[in-house]
Amino acid sequence: MEIRRLRLHNFRQHADTTIAFERGLTGIIGPNGAGKSTILEAIAWAMYGSSAARGTRDSIRRRGAPAKSRVEVELDFALGAHRYRIVRTLNGAELYQDDESAPVANSSSAVNEKIARLLGMTLPEFYNTYFTGQKELAIMAQMSAPERAQFLSRVLGYERLKIVQNRLKEERSALKASLQTAESGLIDLAALAEEERSAADRDARAAKDFAAASRGVEEAARRLTAEQPAWERIQRIKEEVRSLESDLKVADHQAIESRRTFETLDRDLADALSAQARREEILPSLGAWDGLVARRDELDRLAQSFAERRGVAAQLAEVSAAVAKADERLAQLATGESVSAAKTELIAAQTKLTDLEAAREALRTIWVSERQEATTQSKTLRDRRDELIAEYKRLKKLGADGICPTCGRKLGKDFKSVLDDLTRQGEEINFNRNYYESRIKQLAAEPEELVAIREPHGLAEREVKRLTGLVARLEAQVTDRTRVEREQAAAGARRTALEATLAATPTSYDEAEHLKVRAQIVALEPLRVQVVRLAAQAERASLLIPKAAEAEQTLSQAEARVKLLTERMAGLGWSPESFETARKSYFAAEAGRHTAEVARARAEAEVSAAQEHRRSVARRRSERNERVALVTKLQDETLLNEQLDRAFTDLREELNAALRPDLSDSASVLLSDLTGGRYTDLDLDEDYLATIIDDGEPKQVISGGEEDVANLALRLAISQMIADRAGQPFSLLILDEIFGSLDEEHRGAVVGLLRSLADRFPQVILITHIESVRDGFDRVIRINYDVERGIASAREDQIGEVADAAA
Repeated sequence: MEIRRLRLHNFRQHADTTIAFERGLTGIIGPNGAGKSTILEAIAWAMYGSSAARGTRDSIRRRGAPAKSRVEVELDFALGAHRYRIVRTLNGAELYQDDESAPVANSSSAVNEKIARLLGMTLPEFYNTYFTGQKELAIMAQMSAPERAQFLSRVLGYERLKIVQNRLKEERSALKASLQTAESGLIDLAALAEEERSAADRDARAAKDFAAASRGVEEAARRLTAEQPAWERIQRIKEEVRSLESDLKVADHQAIESRRTFETLDRDLADALSAQARREEILPSLGAWDGLVARRDELDRLAQSFAERRGVAAQLAEVSAAVAKADERLAQLATGESVSAAKTELIAAQTKLTDLEAAREALRTIWVSERQEATTQSKTLRDRRDELIAEYKRLKKLGADGICPTCGRKLGKDFKSVLDDLTRQGEEINFNRNYYESRIKQLAAEPEELVAIREPHGLAEREVKRLTGLVARLEAQVTDRTRVEREQAAAGARRTALEATLAATPTSYDEAEHLKVRAQIVALEPLRVQVVRLAAQAERASLLIPKAAEAEQTLSQAEARVKLLTERMAGLGWSPESFETARKSYFAAEAGRHTAEVARARAEAEVSAAQEHRRSVARRRSERNERVALVTKLQDETLLNEQLDRAFTDLREELNAALRPDLSDSASVLLSDLTGGRYTDLDLDEDYLATIIDDGEPKQVISGGEEDVANLALRLAISQMIADRAGQPFSLLILDEIFGSLDEEHRGAVVGLLRSLADRFPQVILITHIESVRDGFDRVIRINYDVERGIASAREDQIGEVADAAA
């Protein structure tokens, strides 16, 4: 892997920083807190997401950046024959390959998985391979023996064997439980054989009983067949008798009804002849009836027309009043021209209000912006002042003979100059902060220009409101005018129609004559009703004469049928006693057949039950055979699981046995390079504790610098082994503040080693605050921090350029 380019936008201290990386030894130099280690965090965050970042999403965004501003890290790197570009934000990520316009992964999870597959490393493996920090150099020495073995097993991937063994253990427990369950469910062979014999005996008995029952059913069926003809004959006679009795009842009823009908018709005929005579007597008294009815109808029509004339006259008066009211309303309503004039005036007022609002908003924006800027600057300077005070107190407490906690050197003669520089920075911060505090007080109240614009703005608002209401009222009146005009036209047309109707109605009507004619008709009405009723009765006489003759003939026929049916019933020889004897004989035979069929059904059910019993026993035999096979299979699987567990244990022991000499040899080569051949052998004991071998003997006392060199050699050897096992060339190495307690000689040796190992590490990035090693780098990138703005920046230094200690 080779990093080509890194861009940070609103990430930690960096507002917008872009760094181009090249092959060789690159140094990233700057004071503590300037944002050097943030470069490494950004690289890991771009590749592996939130799990590689410290803190929360909000703490990643640069302090002082606008709320909800975009946080973005863009990383270009080469891997094998391909070049990749990652763009990651707080909410997502995209991965591009070989300058393609479409991403090969476009979500955080997809990019994380793709990177892990490309590198063949998880995030912890990536850190343990490419990244090395000062606090990590002595990580092995600070562990106990079991912790060191566990650490190497985890970072080199051997821990996966332990995970497999744990899973085998869980599977073995499940297999043993299943085996115990299977064995507990095995059926006793002797009991199963006895049950098979019992089922066979039951099946034989059931078959014998079923054959006997079947013979009983056949005998009962023969007896029933013999009784059936006599029973069917007596039933037919009974049905015929029932039919004749029913016909006789019907004939008797018809005879009675025919006699009753004949008598009724005879009486009705006498009444009709009497009514005809009475009608002839009354008719002369009704000679004037038809003329009176005709005159009444004519007077009824005249009365109705005269009443309608009065209603039309009332409607005409009402419609005429509505037309006059519409004329009056139209005179009061506005026209379209008045609405247009009001709208023109409203537009002018709105334009004026808009201008005043724009001016007011511009003044307010300037005021709020200046006040916010002053508040922000004051807070930033206060925080920086507190940091300087804390740093001043810490250095003063250490004194000139104290050890600098950053570089590890004595302050010495630089003690006073450092304190003076901190004092000067504090005074400058106090001066700037006093300026911003006074500025905050000045901007506490609204400026006079903003206050002065309020009155004309209020007047303009009220005028727009008044004109808006006026336009609305005028538009409503125009709408009403259209409606009133339609109503006026409709009322005029209605008035014309009513006038025409009124002209066509009669103007005279004799109400006294109308009452007189009605009284005469009322007096004659009872005679008229009586004549009509008598006429209806008289008309029936001609119809009743043939009906009476027909009823007499029907009566004679009904009486003859009653006599015939009575004679036929007497000739059948039917008696209830003979029927009961035949019924008892037949039903006794039928009951015998039913009893025999029930016995056969029971025998058949027993046959089915016996056969099912034999099948059930056969199934249990089959199930026992299957369970025996399952027990055998589970025993074999349990044995295989135990053998695999032992094999993995042996494999872990062999891997651990081979790991220590390989790691010791690799670390020894690196130690020789780091010490210029002074030490050539780094031994690892059974607990993986590193010891320098000097002239064939363990070196009992070593300096802090020598210990760091030994730890660095071991750390690089571990990283090399992880990369080899991941299948990736160990082309990139990033070292963060590893010089710690190394003296100048060993610092130079480390830089020289890294330069000489270009064939192993084509790209080395070393982060430090120590200026004295900068001349050993191929390229220097300086990180500066602007205290006032709270922003870190990066620039490339020319080799040989004098470092600015104050930068």
